[in-house]
Amino acid sequence: MTDATGPSPTDDPVRARRAQVARAATLAQRIGYALFGVAVVAFFIGFFAGFTGTIVTIIVATMAAGSVLLAPAIVASYAVKAAERDDLENGR
Repeated sequence: MTDATGPSPTDDPVRARRAQVARAATLAQRIGYALFGVAVVAFFIGFFAGFTGTIVTIIVATMAAGSVLLAPAIVASYAVKAAERDDLENGR
């Protein structure tokens, strides 16, 4: 069944997979930005209380993990949006 916006994700396996990727990308973005937030808080704790080995490790680990999650999630999110836009423009 289709409507003015096209087939629903349950009717089209490509749209269903795209919706799944969009949900995963959104979750990864939230976690990635939260890890960056933890790194910023840890930085200010270290700045005012002194940078110990533990604080530096937390900052580096959360920045690295956030980057690993966030970079592909942002790319996937833009890819899903571009694919949806292309489908709408070409009447699919």
